[in-house]
Amino acid sequence: MNTDIDHLIIAADTLDAGAAWCEATLGVEPGPGGQHPLMGTHNRLLNLSSPAFPRCYLEIIAIDPAAPPPGRARWFGLDERPPGPPALWHVVARSTMLDMHRWGLIHKQADPGLPLDMARGDHRWQVLVRPDGRRQGVLPSLIQWHGPHPADRLPASGLQLRSLQLDGLPVAQRDVLRLRGVGGDPAAASRLTAVFDTPRGEVTLQTP
Repeated sequence: MNTDIDHLIIAADTLDAGAAWCEATLGVEPGPGGQHPLMGTHNRLLNLSSPAFPRCYLEIIAIDPAAPPPGRARWFGLDERPPGPPALWHVVARSTMLDMHRWGLIHKQADPGLPLDMARGDHRWQVLVRPDGRRQGVLPSLIQWHGPHPADRLPASGLQLRSLQLDGLPVAQRDVLRLRGVGGDPAAASRLTAVFDTPRGEVTLQTP
């Protein structure tokens, strides 16, 4: 069973810094988002859907200074992120069989985390998050939507995800996920590289 790229994550010190970075780097202003009370974060979103990556979006995320401490590690390794300029940080893959993919990764010596039930408005989803919140190299976090998908409601942004490469993702884990449209060298150093079509032309981003 295949998985698909669901969204790319830009991590920022503040949401305002992330929005300013988006306009300066990609040439567009991000749309609205919301809060994640369970994680103490908030976000803004942009549609990235393209023929190669349908139903895909960009998430600019930051720790919400107005939220109480979550009492647990935040997702996507945000607690381990050092202060600095906004940057491509992580990728989330979409599954329609979350439990199957979770156990498949566990059997390949990866710990994708436990399923958490999340909701905002009429959006409902499950996402795998490790208790320590950490990322595992370029291994995508896994999500399964139940109901509307954000990209179906986001207006066209002028951005499209052209290509995505996950270098350093072990072959065994890649075989479990069967990510559609994603390249990469398993023997290379861990790095996520995304190429976008933007109003300013082609833009390439890489994880730090």
